[in-house]
Amino acid sequence: MSELTDAERDLVRLEVDGPIAVITNNRPDKHNAMSDEMDRRLWEVLGEVHEMGELRAIVWRGEGKSFSSGRDTTQIGVRTEVISDLEFIERGHRPTRMFLTMPCPIICALKGWVIGGAFERALLCDIRVASVGTRMMLPEVVHGVIPDSGGVARLFQMAGHGLAADLALTGRVLTAEEALGHGVISRLVDDEAALDTTVMEMAEKIAGAPAFTVKMARRTLFNLGAPEVQRSIDDEALQQSMVFASGDYAEMKAARAEGRPPVYEKR
Repeated sequence: MSELTDAERDLVRLEVDGPIAVITNNRPDKHNAMSDEMDRRLWEVLGEVHEMGELRAIVWRGEGKSFSSGRDTTQIGVRTEVISDLEFIERGHRPTRMFLTMPCPIICALKGWVIGGAFERALLCDIRVASVGTRMMLPEVVHGVIPDSGGVARLFQMAGHGLAADLALTGRVLTAEEALGHGVISRLVDDEAALDTTVMEMAEKIAGAPAFTVKMARRTLFNLGAPEVQRSIDDEALQQSMVFASGDYAEMKAARAEGRPPVYEKR
């Protein structure tokens, strides 16, 4: 795999100030839609941060109007190498699991659009704070696939079967206000300026607490929820592979290309 260019490395910025790291999605002209290059840079940044044992808190934010509008739609379905569906999915899952094993808490600053895989990744983090007007979605089913990064499992833990099923099966928008009521976010602030201020204050408070105490508190939380999320990620890899190979998925793509209603056979 080729090295990232300077422009590609700038797609996700990493700034470290003492015990606090700030990761910034930096493709504001595209609402931080995740391209292959942006994903590669994110995994590179997460790998670096994962090895920084001196860190005490991480803030993950987005430049511009949105945290991330999800997958770059111009790259959906584009694959330039010969690789099985399962191997392709599991390769993406390996770095995704780093969200669960970071050396310190990750606080997500959500705003604007938070869609699909970006929403799932935010759900894997420790804390989510959103500004008024934030809209979250899991639209995968509308595109004939399933959420496959552990987000549904985390939603199930936070808000129960009802909300998880509603979002995963209908792809509807979840507002910030509703997300607060369901515990998907823990705080709601007025605007972007207040969002950045709030998450940095939270990071500083965590960084100022006894390091070992924070580590043990996170271990308790990890043991309560992460094993089920990891099991779900394993299941989703197999299920998504089956979806890609299904007749109904092929029929959906054919019907859209031909401008006709699909005829599904449930297989």
